[in-house]
Amino acid sequence: MATQSAVVRGAAMALMASSLALTGCSSIPLIGGSEASSTAAAPAVGIGVNAYLWRAALDTLSFMPLSSADPWGGVINYDWYSDPSAPNERFKATVFILDTRLRADALNVAVVKQVRDADGQWFAAPVDPQTETDLENAILTRARQLNLADAR
Repeated sequence: MATQSAVVRGAAMALMASSLALTGCSSIPLIGGSEASSTAAAPAVGIGVNAYLWRAALDTLSFMPLSSADPWGGVINYDWYSDPSAPNERFKATVFILDTRLRADALNVAVVKQVRDADGQWFAAPVDPQTETDLENAILTRARQLNLADAR
């Protein structure tokens, strides 16, 4: 299972890098919508990824401190967060939004965990793979809610 997760993350990173490299010569619109609805002469405005996924990721992980956000590349980095009820463990997350469409495969969440030993040193610890899946599902649910709210 860990190997599959590593392969998925590696593929996501490769896809992200190739997408960024080709952004300048692409006719794909930078805001959600179909290619037919954009023209080559239209200026690029907005963000380079699906706006619902972007907003949903920010909403869902708002409890974590934001480290950096790249709306054109679709990467949101969160800094270390410790739950007050478990001060000897902390988490860091990165959200990758890989597409302009609202799709489950357009989202990847990577979580890193550390635990503190008796000497106060932080060490890497395994993260339950279900944690990343649960965060992805929560973001997708929120994105669908935002999309439905706009449709009304």
